[in-house]
Amino acid sequence: MEPSRLHPQARAALGVQRRQPLTLDNLAAVRRSMVDAVPDEVGPGRAISSVTDVDAGGVPARLFRDGTAGARPVLLYAHGGGWVLGDLDTHDGFCRELAAQTGWAVLAVDYRRAPEHPFPAALDDLAKALDWVHTRPDDLDPSRVGVAGDSAGGHLAAVTARRARDAGRPLAAQVLVCPVVDPAMAYPDLDGYGLHRDEMRFFWDAYAPAGTDRAVPDLDPLRADLAGLPPAVVITAELDVLCPEGERYAAALMNAGVPVVATRFQGMVHNFPRKLALFDAAPVAVAQIAAALRRWSQRPARH
Repeated sequence: MEPSRLHPQARAALGVQRRQPLTLDNLAAVRRSMVDAVPDEVGPGRAISSVTDVDAGGVPARLFRDGTAGARPVLLYAHGGGWVLGDLDTHDGFCRELAAQTGWAVLAVDYRRAPEHPFPAALDDLAKALDWVHTRPDDLDPSRVGVAGDSAGGHLAAVTARRARDAGRPLAAQVLVCPVVDPAMAYPDLDGYGLHRDEMRFFWDAYAPAGTDRAVPDLDPLRADLAGLPPAVVITAELDVLCPEGERYAAALMNAGVPVVATRFQGMVHNFPRKLALFDAAPVAVAQIAAALRRWSQRPARH
């Protein structure tokens, strides 16, 4: 694609995080580089009523709440980072923004990361955290639970939504931000805009290593029966190698009769909504998510 299509803010943002070689031997440095970039990319995060580290069924998590006390809908959040990078601190500012704009509680899950803990460890951790939410009717409303995630966290969110449906506990909403969807990795040539195709191959190999059947629906959500899944917000970025597969998944959900709000942000790069300090489009994307969640929180979960 022509560089002139790159939004000026995206062009300036590409050099903010100091890139480290993504190798197994250098993994600690790569993880640290994502944390070190948070002040410049995300900013300090807005002040909200309550931010508490919790034990969510044996899984470390962080609970964000804003506004008046009382039971409220809750959004289970899976951070991005290729199942390998990212943590509660890299996504603290974004989760604060979600809690403030939506009125939902946000439970960010510090799931086990690959390659130390490959598939299905992260999904199992999200399942434990979801079970924990259903034990807390005092301040979290178990009848209005959604799931969200960005990048690889979007993949975890999509699979968790389907697993919850299959378990007879359908969720109220799913929010997929620049999601990973397709293990076929048929990516467009957009390596110059942030997320590289070779990085995605590294991430997939770390999460679902050789010998893993990537055709199962827990790894390839496009192979699943999507009927009856919760309403979805799907945010994509034009200059992101994951944009086509995210849009294919949004279309597949719509074809299965699932209510979907899908938006491609022009000139944007991978995972721009998290980078609230860099992009004017970031709070706009959060506002769109918030509008959908406020509407869907008024509906009972489908059974």
